[in-house]
Amino acid sequence: MLLATLTLAVSACAAAEADLSGVLETVRAKHGLPALGAAVLKGGKVVAIGAVGKRRLGDSEAVTVDDRWHLGSLTKAMTATLVARLVERGRLRWDMTLGEAFPAFAPKMHAGYRAVTLERLLTHFGGVPADVPPELWSELWRMQGTPTEQRLTLVRGLAVEKPGPDAFLYSNAGYALAGAMAEAREEKPWETLLKIHVLAPLGMTSTGFRAPEGHHPWGHAWRDGKAVPVPPGPQADNPPGIAPAGAVHATLRDWAKFALLHLEGAQGKARLLRPQTFSKLHMAPLGQVHGMGWIIVNRPWAGGRALTHAGSNTMWYAVVWLAPEKDFGVLVATNLGGGPAEKAADEAAAALIEKWCPR
Repeated sequence: MLLATLTLAVSACAAAEADLSGVLETVRAKHGLPALGAAVLKGGKVVAIGAVGKRRLGDSEAVTVDDRWHLGSLTKAMTATLVARLVERGRLRWDMTLGEAFPAFAPKMHAGYRAVTLERLLTHFGGVPADVPPELWSELWRMQGTPTEQRLTLVRGLAVEKPGPDAFLYSNAGYALAGAMAEAREEKPWETLLKIHVLAPLGMTSTGFRAPEGHHPWGHAWRDGKAVPVPPGPQADNPPGIAPAGAVHATLRDWAKFALLHLEGAQGKARLLRPQTFSKLHMAPLGQVHGMGWIIVNRPWAGGRALTHAGSNTMWYAVVWLAPEKDFGVLVATNLGGGPAEKAADEAAAALIEKWCPR
């Protein structure tokens, strides 16, 4: 009797999620994507979900809603959430400097980097370059040592130079430095810290790092006007040295758990973090739109403020839109980076917003 009840409960839950395959297939076919997945969030849960296309071009395996998608720079919001958890626990401070985090190396740092704070790194005001210098980037690609050691290589390679001007400059390396500061304070890898403080509390059990392996989609690079599948392995993602900026992969439902956390947080609800901490994460410096891992804009369909961000490691593309006033969100991902990926994902998001967002 109990088993029957549980089975009925699971079936009812599954039935409550509408299938997005129709609208997604229209977009996927129009733009020639290998695959496309999406989820719609309302009322604190996934209300619609779908995945269409192939795990890789040239293969017959179809994607499923349980497949994992690389989220690229959407990882930044997770790193910022991790830092916020550690700040609330008194383990880090928003005004902690790079010099404080690495006291043994601080004397060798340029004074500008020595004084840069965790908060300024997370809002892209740390003076960290948009692109890692070529020689240092090549060194990171050699992937020598553990991921933590590779991030230390980045710290040592950047911090001896003069930082850029005190102005906004979007920087993956800046988030890697923030992740390295958390590692130094907690003496644990960023990957482990993210699992402990963000993924596990949210029940994100199908989330991992770098390109997904096994029976999951492959990423596809856009080369000479066509999508080329890239097998899982070292070349399927950026080096671990900048992982805190963009290395997470997740299923749509796992990704939705994180998105719902921030949707609720933007509504003033306390879960994992205090309301005032969410407000800090979701607030952009004066004159800017970037908060900590989120872009904050106003959209009529959202009833005002919307939180968004996109991510790509050049072989995948993902985008999220959250509308706190409407208690609504949309997630879209494709296993193609470049070419038509961004336009297609935006088109899919727009179609889902048009159909599902409350008026």
